[in-house]
Amino acid sequence: MDVSGRIRRINGPLVEVEGLANVAMLDLVALGEGKLPGEVIAIDADVVTVQAYEPLGGIATGAPALAQGLPLFAALGPGLLGGIFDGLLRPLADAGDMILPRSLDVSGARSWPFEPRAERGSVLGPGALLGVVQTGVIEHRVLVPPGISGVLEEIAPAGTIADDGVVATLAGRSIGLVERWPIRRSRPVRSRLGAEAPLATGQRVIDMFFPIAKGATAAVPGGFGTGKTMLLQQILKWCDADVIVFVGCGERGNELADALADMRALTDPRTGRSLLERTVVIANTSNMPVMGREASIYAGMTVAEFYRDMGYDAVLLADSTSRWAEALREFSSRSGELPAEEGYPAGLSSALAAFYERAGSVMTLGARRGSVTAIGAVSPPGGDMTEPVTAHTERFVRCLWSLDRDLAYARHYPAVTWRRSFARDVDAIGAWHAAAGRPEWAHERARALGLLGDADRLESIVELVGVPALPARERMVLLAGRFLREGVLQQNALSDNDATCNAAKQSALLALVLAVYDRCTALVDGGVPAAVIEELDLARVARVRDETGPTDAAGVLAAQREILAALEKVA
Repeated sequence: MDVSGRIRRINGPLVEVEGLANVAMLDLVALGEGKLPGEVIAIDADVVTVQAYEPLGGIATGAPALAQGLPLFAALGPGLLGGIFDGLLRPLADAGDMILPRSLDVSGARSWPFEPRAERGSVLGPGALLGVVQTGVIEHRVLVPPGISGVLEEIAPAGTIADDGVVATLAGRSIGLVERWPIRRSRPVRSRLGAEAPLATGQRVIDMFFPIAKGATAAVPGGFGTGKTMLLQQILKWCDADVIVFVGCGERGNELADALADMRALTDPRTGRSLLERTVVIANTSNMPVMGREASIYAGMTVAEFYRDMGYDAVLLADSTSRWAEALREFSSRSGELPAEEGYPAGLSSALAAFYERAGSVMTLGARRGSVTAIGAVSPPGGDMTEPVTAHTERFVRCLWSLDRDLAYARHYPAVTWRRSFARDVDAIGAWHAAAGRPEWAHERARALGLLGDADRLESIVELVGVPALPARERMVLLAGRFLREGVLQQNALSDNDATCNAAKQSALLALVLAVYDRCTALVDGGVPAAVIEELDLARVARVRDETGPTDAAGVLAAQREILAALEKVA
């Protein structure tokens, strides 16, 4: 079989190769003597067009091109957790001097303590457990890869095994500790499950008002300076996922460096160790090759699916999908595709849909429950929420956490606006809260959103006629809206007490504001002038979130009793 050819033309990251027979679309090709990685994107008779994933300096026409006979893949093994990789999943520490066969592989670098969990002679199917590797943070489960089943003929004994070692022989096929999987193809599952439990993020505006279910999808659109990266980093630090995959896709390198420093320094409340140890970081920043950026999203999703198949809840955070879409636009323009809206390729919406579709809560091939929750930041140019990436993304996600420039400039963080955000799994999550002993969750959420909407409407009237012109009850609505914004929705990422908040404290804070509003409304209905209540020192309602710890719901209830007692004196 002919697997080698010669480069005849170079146009940016596109390389035309002649004499390369027996190749398929999306196959890997090693370019030049340095074996730089590329991917087949077009085949026209004897000419193959290859997309290069590295700068092509030093490569000239006539240089060799070698077909690898397989698509772009991820090497999935126990060495992923705690690692920092580029868009092709190559370790960043030594990616600079790697040639193709090693650059796409993490094997051969480390050894791991392996414990067999299957017996010779047993009949195993895809997803069956062969053994485990204790990585120190979570149990790495070595499974039978998809498409393989039969009698277990050999299995490695307990002891250390290298990344490139063989774990078992099943039906005549060797199964290694590291599995290779094409990144553009989703890993198979037994069945997909509906929304059930919420993903707890520790951020009140999300968990209480726009919750996301495990296995669902969310987008975070917002203009420059509205806090997209900060919100994603807060979710990364405090969400209750088992494994986190963070894809820095085209963002600034200094931001990613700061995030890595925080992850190293932050103690993970689940393990008591560094948060980075249960995180996989894929860093393809703005100064890295743009074609690697295009692949980074798929590599991240493949890693998340790998841990999902072990029965874990994985969260994929992509910052940002707009930079990924820009890579698609640059690539399509170089390859001569007919541009669509704003120069993006005509298949942009299909690409976004295919990416978010890979998320989900599933029953795996090995009969385990696992999930991948995909959360992507969107950076619309100039804050234009009607531009193609934002508009198409809104169609495919289950949650939208829209960031508002006015809130951000008013130092209201997270700047998630209740005017434009939505969550489509509220009913299922409300049922989950009811089963967990919080049947009032859905009702209180609806009341709070209604008060926020009414307060926004009244504020526009106040700008024309002033507060004294409003009826007393509507003035209490304005007061409740301020308490909700300042005492519940705002959250200080730099505060030990307020950076995260568990479900019990969240419910207590919301109940505090609603109880104060109800009492104030009853007072004005009983004849107490609205001005008297407005002149009271009720600032503590907004301070309680900082005065109590992240799990101190009892402290919030105590403060509620004291504030209501003070209001009784007015009556």
